[in-house]
Amino acid sequence: MKRSFSYFAFLFLVSGSLFSQSKLNTFLKPSDTLNVSRRNTVIVTETVLGSGSLIGLNQLWYADYPRSSFKTLNDSGEWLQMDKMGHMFSSYQLGRIGASTLSWSGVSEKDQLIYGSTLGLGFLTAVEVLDGFSKEWGFSWTDMAANTVGTGLYIGQELLWKEQRIVLKYSFHRTKFAKQRPNKLGDGLSEEFLKDYNGQTYWLSANINSFLKTETIPNWLNFAFGYGAEGMLTGEASDPLFLNQNRRRQFYLSLDVDLTKIKTKSNVLKTIFDVFNVIKVPFPTLELNDNGRVKWYPVYF
Repeated sequence: MKRSFSYFAFLFLVSGSLFSQSKLNTFLKPSDTLNVSRRNTVIVTETVLGSGSLIGLNQLWYADYPRSSFKTLNDSGEWLQMDKMGHMFSSYQLGRIGASTLSWSGVSEKDQLIYGSTLGLGFLTAVEVLDGFSKEWGFSWTDMAANTVGTGLYIGQELLWKEQRIVLKYSFHRTKFAKQRPNKLGDGLSEEFLKDYNGQTYWLSANINSFLKTETIPNWLNFAFGYGAEGMLTGEASDPLFLNQNRRRQFYLSLDVDLTKIKTKSNVLKTIFDVFNVIKVPFPTLELNDNGRVKWYPVYF
């Protein structure tokens, strides 16, 4: 995920465009029938934000690097696939936002899936095309596969269950590795949050009651499986400048909260819960890494 900042910035810009309108509780209530004014507002807003982001990327990022004829590359082995997890997460969450805003407009479920949930896939595909014409990078088929999986996770659950029983989430903690390569992994918390793959964890957070249908477990309680990696100073382990990297994958088991399952009559709170449901709630966590070691965290971020 070469420009994770762009993906996350676009994600939260779209989220913010909805949240900023949350002064009136009635205004945030999803429409039962098609509200043409709302639909048009959503379409115009997403078009402007998406186009503006791509134009900004092209002018502010790609302009600093030489152009080339269109080419592809195989970066499937980089960063222990943490960048691919970022692509999946971004595609899933952008698609979720696209569908949710169309639902707020009263658009049919079919059109929500066709035109809303594919928002992330469309945007990230355009970014990959820009990569393809940059000498520095190239069009990555594995990035595209990750984008497709993220969108497919959303659409598949809507078709199968009419709800998101399994949500892709994100968490972050600071690591010592960013200080060793601040130009690559971030200089300061705001940059490290987006650039330091060593501190990122991506979660599949499954709602327990959606599967078990029991009244003994809180409806908002989730079981979460996480994936992370550590010891990475470069994309590839064979980089001649950093040969002694102790790179390892990490797998996590934890609990989580599905904020959208918390009952409230306030549409303002529902909007807030929906926006922040992208973040995994800290809980006691068990880690198993690929060295066979097990570690327990009283609270894991």
